[in-house]
Amino acid sequence: MAQIMDDLMAQFGPNSQSPDFFDHDALVLDFSQLVLPDMAQSLPALMTTLENCRLKPIAFRNATPPTATAALACGLIEAPAELPRGKSANPKKNTDKPGTETLREVVREVVREVAGPATLVIDKPLRSGQKIYARGADLVVLAMVNMGAEVVADGNIHVYAPLRGKAMAGASGNTQARIFSLCLEPELISIAGVYRTSENPLSKDIHGKPAQVRLSNDGQDKLLFEALNP
Repeated sequence: MAQIMDDLMAQFGPNSQSPDFFDHDALVLDFSQLVLPDMAQSLPALMTTLENCRLKPIAFRNATPPTATAALACGLIEAPAELPRGKSANPKKNTDKPGTETLREVVREVVREVAGPATLVIDKPLRSGQKIYARGADLVVLAMVNMGAEVVADGNIHVYAPLRGKAMAGASGNTQARIFSLCLEPELISIAGVYRTSENPLSKDIHGKPAQVRLSNDGQDKLLFEALNP
């Protein structure tokens, strides 16, 4: 837990490169994949860390009795085992696999549909370590997104150049968001929290080619990669 809190502060704390990445967004703490049997002692420190990162824990689920008691004492409410995702007509199935990054399992953002009427345009290459967030908007990048760079948008992401870094569309829960690139070679791709890394290589007809990424509409939270016609 100490490592998780240090990582959160390093990425999103007041002295990080992205201190305003979150805007007091609501969270549900999910303890289903936690190895530790009891979070009661660590929970107050975790709550403080989340608040320092401009996150607002409001509920918890899948906690052991001691952890649940501590969470209730911290002002959290108990949430159902599963929460509806977006506007899918089918109930969400649990597709998380063992070994998923601990931070993702412990801290999950409450999903909500967010419109993205505005557009942020970036016309310079993004170097490793640079992050761009189009809050409440689409993001258009006219130059290369290098490895180690991150592009994030609440709406769609368009990269009219090679995309070799990380791209996260629908960051606030918009399951209709899409990612487009003229040369798709990402380290990580994500839509509304559903992600895929370069450890799971893209097919030859997609990797390095013009392509789009979207979520399936069958309620399975599956990323679909589709080649774009030249």
